Amino acid sequence: MDIALTILILAVIAVAFSAVAGRFGLSAPLVLIVVGIAVSYLPYLPEIELTPELVLVGFLPPLLYSAAIRTSLIDFSSNKRPIALLSIGLVIFTTAGIGLLVWAMLGVPLAVGLALGAVVAPPDAVAATAIARRIGLPRRVVTILEGESLVNDATAIVTLRTAIAAIAGTVSIWEVGASFAMSAVGGVAVGLLVAVVIGQVRKHIEDDITDVAVSLLTPWLAYLPAEEIRIPGVEGHPSGVLAVVVAGLILGHKSPLIQSGTSRLFERTNWSTISFVLENAVFLLIGMQIRSILIDVRDSELSVPLIAATCAATLVGVIVLRFIWIFPATYLPRLIPSVQRVDPAPSWRVVVIIGWAGMRGVVTLAAVFLLPRDTPQREVLVLIAFVVTVGTLLLQGLTLPWLVRTLKVPGPDRHEDHLQEAGVYQSVTDAGIRYLDEHEDRAVSDSVRQRLRDRALDRTNSLWERLGRSETPTAQYTRTRAEMLKAERRELLRIRDAGGVDHTVLTRIMNALDLEESILDRAAEDETTSERETDLRPTLLAQGGCEHLRDGRPVPDPITPDGCEECLRDGTEWVHLRICMSCGHVGCCDSSPGQHAAAHFDETAHPVMRSFEPGEAWRWCFVDQLTG
Repeated sequence: MDIALTILILAVIAVAFSAVAGRFGLSAPLVLIVVGIAVSYLPYLPEIELTPELVLVGFLPPLLYSAAIRTSLIDFSSNKRPIALLSIGLVIFTTAGIGLLVWAMLGVPLAVGLALGAVVAPPDAVAATAIARRIGLPRRVVTILEGESLVNDATAIVTLRTAIAAIAGTVSIWEVGASFAMSAVGGVAVGLLVAVVIGQVRKHIEDDITDVAVSLLTPWLAYLPAEEIRIPGVEGHPSGVLAVVVAGLILGHKSPLIQSGTSRLFERTNWSTISFVLENAVFLLIGMQIRSILIDVRDSELSVPLIAATCAATLVGVIVLRFIWIFPATYLPRLIPSVQRVDPAPSWRVVVIIGWAGMRGVVTLAAVFLLPRDTPQREVLVLIAFVVTVGTLLLQGLTLPWLVRTLKVPGPDRHEDHLQEAGVYQSVTDAGIRYLDEHEDRAVSDSVRQRLRDRALDRTNSLWERLGRSETPTAQYTRTRAEMLKAERRELLRIRDAGGVDHTVLTRIMNALDLEESILDRAAEDETTSERETDLRPTLLAQGGCEHLRDGRPVPDPITPDGCEECLRDGTEWVHLRICMSCGHVGCCDSSPGQHAAAHFDETAHPVMRSFEPGEAWRWCFVDQLTG
């Protein structure tokens, strides 16, 4: 009963303070750490030790898997060089640098210093994702940080275990190399095998609840076997962390092929809830370790000033070493012409942001407890790991939003997102309509066929509408339909309370209303656009576009600068305006009643039109159906 009550209290505290942080625009991880420090001194709560088993087996697999299935395998592969340099190269570099620093300051054996270096080397996946997404970093930066934090835990744990072996005796270069190879190759192999097996199993599961249940088991199905595999005569074992990441990346990439749409929605909701609870609990538990750590360090024979100086030096060291590594790792590979051509050098501002986004997390605190009990100055090493974890989260986490604003690093632009989304939806809708036209022999009435066509076109037109500034017909529909649903739900509840209608029937109707409301909520969220009044950056045009979009001719003078030529003539209204790049004709979009921009193309065959809305520069090619 005491254990259940303690878990309930911790969950309530984590969820409540996370909600409060969100309400006031604060970083939930940072708030929860501070709350955890305060809670650790409350007399009526039992001491909760953050053990390696709890973190490495209980927390880490589901958190890594949840992050991996949401990570684009395409983006991960496109950024494999910077991810590898950070998740492998930087971890080893930081391990060596911090190891030498601690060895020099505390006088411990070098192997002990290297063990602590491996402990504090990896930035945390949860911390990086939580803070980076909240402040709106560029998507490639988020991808690199996520990729780094997904892989670097495996590198750090293997390095730590090698250092622990060196503390107990001698370790040869061969043993170190074999251990790393076994961890990497074995972890990838186990992850691939699990992904293939689970993927084949899920293809044959028709029940959505069962499919999601298999998804919830997958992290441990990858982690536990990898950690237990031993090959006689070969040092080490496959990395369970790497196996979870690989399995998650592949299954997330293959999910449209092995899952139904309903199953994917259920899975996304379940993993979002699990991640929310675990992430908040992790940061709360990190803060709650401070009291026991300070009690243990009292028995150290080292002086307080020396301990404090070592803690501060290690904190500064992990920050400085990251910058020392990241600038050469970013710019030196681009001295190779083939690399520079496909991946031009980013702005130094972006590199600074990646350098500063090195927050440590729960893996650092869990890994330090893997040190044997007889490790010299173990209690001091635990305190150093805690200071580095909390120090980076507070120092870098609090100042990262300010640094992004100061350096004026642009985040994702919703206008550009909507432009790309509209272009993709246009292609998808065209494919659906082609299928409809190619299968006219099917027993489908003309009215149903027209209804299917209209619904597909309405979906695409609603996305083009979002590129404008005024309230669109889709926004009006969403707002009004939401109010209608409230009225319908009130009537349904009245019928339920009156009795006389079977509960199963009422439940089906309520589920239908809930489903429609969830779709409206998604549409309303997407209607929100960025406030920046800047021209959109090229999208498909930057990837080649078509000959019409590459024409590069200047925008012609509009024939009717006050609005759509035909709408002005006929006295009708328009939603958004487009201008013909060949003759300057101003027409209305496809969401407008007249659809005069498309009609102008049908009459003249002028291929390209451009948005005529303030602050927009995107173009559309009618011939090749491409945006730019």
